[in-house]
Amino acid sequence: MALYDRLGVGYSGLRRPDPRIGARIRAALGTTGPVLNVGAGAGSYEPHDLPVVAVEPADLMLQQRPPDAAPAVRAIAEQLPFVSGGFAAAMAVLTIHHWSDIAAGLAELRRVAAGSVVILSWDSSISDRYWMVEEYLPASRGLDRDLPRPAAIAELLGGGTVETVEVPADCTDGFYAAWWRRPDAYLDPAVRQAISGIARLPDDEVRLGIERLAADLESGRWHERHRDLLELDELDAGYRLIVSPPNG
Repeated sequence: MALYDRLGVGYSGLRRPDPRIGARIRAALGTTGPVLNVGAGAGSYEPHDLPVVAVEPADLMLQQRPPDAAPAVRAIAEQLPFVSGGFAAAMAVLTIHHWSDIAAGLAELRRVAAGSVVILSWDSSISDRYWMVEEYLPASRGLDRDLPRPAAIAELLGGGTVETVEVPADCTDGFYAAWWRRPDAYLDPAVRQAISGIARLPDDEVRLGIERLAADLESGRWHERHRDLLELDELDAGYRLIVSPPNG
C-alpha cells in the first residue's frame, strides 16, 4: 500500500497550491510541454497552460484529482514508464523524501525530461530549527534523514540552481511550516493528518507535543517567545526550489 493511501485522507482540501509558490514553479518549468509531474498527488502546482501527465502511486490520491485534472498514471518515480526525452520538463513537489531510492528517481526524471527538471524540497539544516519541530515535535527530525541537501539534489540531476522559497504568512498550502504564524492550526487533527512529517510520528509523541503547544497558546507563552514572527510577512523555513537546466 502506498504511503498516501493511508495519509492522504482529505488531502486535496488542506493542501491547496499557494499561488506565489506556484508562480515560482511555473516559471522554472519553461514555456513548452508536455510536463511530467511525479508524485503528483491531487494535482497541486500542475501548470494549466501546458499539457501534463501525472505519475502517482497512491489510489487515494488519484481519486482526489479533480475531473479536469491532467491524465494520471499509477507508477513510481524509480521506474517511470516513459521513453527517454519524452517530456519537455519534469517536476516533483514535496515528494522525493517519500521515494524508496531518491537517486534512482532523480535519474529517471532527468532521463525522461529533455528540458528543465524542477524539484521543491527542503534543507533540513534549516527546517530542523523550525519552532514546531524544535519546541514541540523534535521527533520530526528523525524522519527523512536520507533526504539529500538541495545542492546534492542538483548534483544528482547533473547540475542546477537552488533558490530559497520563503513561506507566506497566509500560505494556502498546508505543508509542515505553512502555519508558522498561525500556530492554532496545529491543534486541528485534520491539519496534522495532511502533514506527513507529523502524521508519521507515534501518536503519543504527537499528543504530548500538541498538549504543550495548546498550553503555551492558552497562557500566551508562545506569543511571547515568538512575537518577532508576528511582524513578518514571510519566513525562510528551509524550503528550496532546485532547477536543473535542459540536457545538453
